[in-house]
Amino acid sequence: MKKQLQVVVTGGPGGGKTTALDLFRRELCDKIAVVPEAATVLFSGGIKRCEDEPTIKMVQKTIFQLQKNLEDIHKTQYPARLIVCDRGSLDGLAYWPGTEEDFFEEVGSTFEQEISRYDAVIFFESAAATGQDISSNNPLRNESTSQAALLDKKLQKVWSRHPQFYFVGSSESFVRKITFGIMTLENVINRYQRS
Repeated sequence: MKKQLQVVVTGGPGGGKTTALDLFRRELCDKIAVVPEAATVLFSGGIKRCEDEPTIKMVQKTIFQLQKNLEDIHKTQYPARLIVCDRGSLDGLAYWPGTEEDFFEEVGSTFEQEISRYDAVIFFESAAATGQDISSNNPLRNESTSQAALLDKKLQKVWSRHPQFYFVGSSESFVRKITFGIMTLENVINRYQRS
């Protein structure tokens, strides 16, 4: 039986990944299944963001487990489709208030186990990384431009360790960036469909 492929689309806040995924879902609706971002599912359900370290850790552990469960549900429901994840299980490392070792001890996993869940990573650089505005219609996004740029750097440091890491840089033109991101997604899908 052919292995079901799983790709993560990630990046700092204001990177355009959600827009790209929406467009991509419309373009290839019967070939992919898009896993929603676990943090958005959690925060839209009434959980409030806070600065309290023990609570941040509980929230991140919940997001970690929810992300993996959502991915597994989609794999079961759509066995013939490529699974495209809006963020992945390692995103929590950028938000974790402790060390990487502490994170993996708390969630009961390893970096190697988590990175191996994904066949490829497509990273959308935040517009904040080049000083551009990241305001959005998402009421759950509360990061400032400087916070978004820092998160982008942290996320890039985590995910760039994947052997199949694809970088979609910030651009003056959002449309060009999204187009490039969609082409990257298509190339990844085509490459894996041939193999």
